[in-house]
Amino acid sequence: MTTGAPTMRIHLWLETSAGVLMGQGRLQLLEYIQHTGSLSAAAKALGMSYRAAWGKIKASEQILGVKLLEQQAGKGSSAQLSTAAKHLITSYREWLSSVEEYALASATEHFGYAPDKYWSIKDLPPPAISKD
Repeated sequence: MTTGAPTMRIHLWLETSAGVLMGQGRLQLLEYIQHTGSLSAAAKALGMSYRAAWGKIKASEQILGVKLLEQQAGKGSSAQLSTAAKHLITSYREWLSSVEEYALASATEHFGYAPDKYWSIKDLPPPAISKD
């Protein structure tokens, strides 16, 4: 028999029949882009190809009907988050935080004790990336 409190794990994302709109992976990608100013650097930091990262951004843009990135063309091009992307980050973080709070309270009500949290959206800080 195992001892200790159970751990609550939550993985939430929003999707349509066209694909994923927003989830924790998209959140990290957008925040890394915001931090680095580069889709390429963000993709590299997250261990994905530029093409995969670009595909995720384009899929979300298509579903939402808004641009998430404002790119500046040219050698060493940079990427800035659009106002819509910044709003999406804030909204997703707030939504996930409120779901987490509800789930903990509900678990306490139903099981008589609060489970430990595996992690919290509040524990997921903006990325710290070295400028190598």
